[in-house]
Amino acid sequence: MKVVIMEGLGISADELAARKAPFEAEGVEFAAYARTGDVPTLIRQAEDADAMILANMPMPAQVLRACPKLKFIDVAFTGVDHVGLEAARERGIAVSNASGYSNEAVAELVLGMVLSMARNLRAVEDRCRSGGTKEGLVGWELKGKTVGIVGLGKIGSRTAELFHAFGAKLLACSRTVHADAPDYVEQVSLEELLRRSDVVVLHCPLNDSTRGLIGAGELAKMQPTALLVNAARGPVVDETALAEALEAGRIGGACLDVFAKEPPLEPDAPLLRAPRTLVTPHVAFATRESMSLRAEIVFDNLRAWLEGRQQNVVL
Repeated sequence: MKVVIMEGLGISADELAARKAPFEAEGVEFAAYARTGDVPTLIRQAEDADAMILANMPMPAQVLRACPKLKFIDVAFTGVDHVGLEAARERGIAVSNASGYSNEAVAELVLGMVLSMARNLRAVEDRCRSGGTKEGLVGWELKGKTVGIVGLGKIGSRTAELFHAFGAKLLACSRTVHADAPDYVEQVSLEELLRRSDVVVLHCPLNDSTRGLIGAGELAKMQPTALLVNAARGPVVDETALAEALEAGRIGGACLDVFAKEPPLEPDAPLLRAPRTLVTPHVAFATRESMSLRAEIVFDNLRAWLEGRQQNVVL
């Protein structure tokens, strides 16, 4: 049995060795590689593997079709839109994800981004360091504001909990009504959420129904002072429409951790030049704690699959 680890998992070498050790004692062979986007290299690395571990690096269908022994893909990530699932289905390759590892990390970054925008933290720090004052940079409070969350899964629910603790009113919309949602969350349509919210947070998965979910029409429904936060996937938002809305002052600002293209971004990317934005390079999921939890889930997934009881099933 051979398992290939196609990219780093964000944990120390000692932790990785400790997690591999029980499997190696049973005769499982591991090979680890640096991340690459070169298809021939990916094929060469994985062509004799029985199982593959990867995080968010793209794994094209072309690679999967060229790996005749591959039976399991263990994704150290929540979303799997970067994996060639059509090829996995064709070949009967099982796929599991690491859902749940970053609930706290993502929710906390969203809260931090909104607080930073609300209190003009980047600008007031620069002002203070240059010997200035707060003049013209007085911010606003979360208490009493309405926060709308698109996607009320585990991350969305944790985000709602954090904003509720700050005294915000919570709206949410999701594909289905969540009967177990707390009383402080009012479930509404997307249109009503956009119209009423001071802050709109995206936590939905990327699929055919959510690709381009927030475009020019949806942005036009938002309040001119509203803040859009994308901690979901870049293609959920029409980036050109968002940049135009920001340039024209039709919405109040945007906090973006994800983009249509995975960072590093080109220097002339429209959203890097747009006003009233806070941008981070797809870092919401990444904390010391979440990386360790992710590795735990990934190796638990591998154990379960080897024992014929696949968990966290995608395919």
